[in-house]
Amino acid sequence: MKVKIRLYGAVILAMIFWAFSFIWFKMANEDFRPITVVFLRLVFAIILLTAYLTYTKRFVKIRKSDYKLFFLMSLFEPFIYFLGESYGLTYVSATVCSVLISTIPVFAAIGARLIFKERLSFLNYSGIILSFIGVVIFVLNKDGSFSYSPKGIALIFVAVFSAVGYNLTLSRLVEHYSPIYIVNVQNIIGAVLFLPLFLTMELRPFLEITFNFKMFIPVILLSVFASCAAFILFAFSVRNLGLMKANVFTNSIPLFTAFFSFLLLGDMLTVQNLIGMVVVIAGLYMSQLRGRIEPPDEALTLTGKTA
Repeated sequence: MKVKIRLYGAVILAMIFWAFSFIWFKMANEDFRPITVVFLRLVFAIILLTAYLTYTKRFVKIRKSDYKLFFLMSLFEPFIYFLGESYGLTYVSATVCSVLISTIPVFAAIGARLIFKERLSFLNYSGIILSFIGVVIFVLNKDGSFSYSPKGIALIFVAVFSAVGYNLTLSRLVEHYSPIYIVNVQNIIGAVLFLPLFLTMELRPFLEITFNFKMFIPVILLSVFASCAAFILFAFSVRNLGLMKANVFTNSIPLFTAFFSFLLLGDMLTVQNLIGMVVVIAGLYMSQLRGRIEPPDEALTLTGKTA
């Protein structure tokens, strides 16, 4: 019993940390601009993961043939992904963002079907369609207009599609490198890609800020809990619970985000929003049920969750 409590406690805690990531970003965005938040978050995460890999002696040499794959993967995520998500969060609420981001597995399944010819069952296709319907219900008014900023929604979907590219590239690397090592490498490359943007666009505003420790707390929380702890906890859960059981819990992220956004940010949801959210989550669940050839466990461990 204690073992089960520990396992399910780990996976639920990982979901809570990822749900909080949207809220922590909104909080950090009050003091720092989007690229600054992302750059600082990556730097803190690199320090933590590098220290961990050094302590556990898990560094490996990257094969020359994989250099391009690592760069392409990092270009998709964190670079393009964080640009889309970070700027998108300046226009829409944390809850809206979490619901749209939760559709990543659906688009990843479509991408795998088109590129890798993975077979999907009727139930999987039904889930994909149902998720789309849920998103439409969530973001549109009865007259067909957007309930939220179209620009914000478009930016979030840039993140979604970049995450799909990330996962398709990732599938070429997971057999040769550990998930934590991959995340650390992609964060390092991502930080290098973000550095010119930070220096040219946001360094001056950053230096003009009157700093205090309190404003860095959301960024530190993002790095420690969302980028590091949540990932490790989920990887631990997948290893011990199995992919299917652990992955089902990811559908709870929008629910946790909505709840904590209501408590901490004062975000409100309409009945239509709640119905749309339930439909999206139901569709996500159906799209992930057995009936299609599953990607490697470690690939799904990282799917859309390194943000």
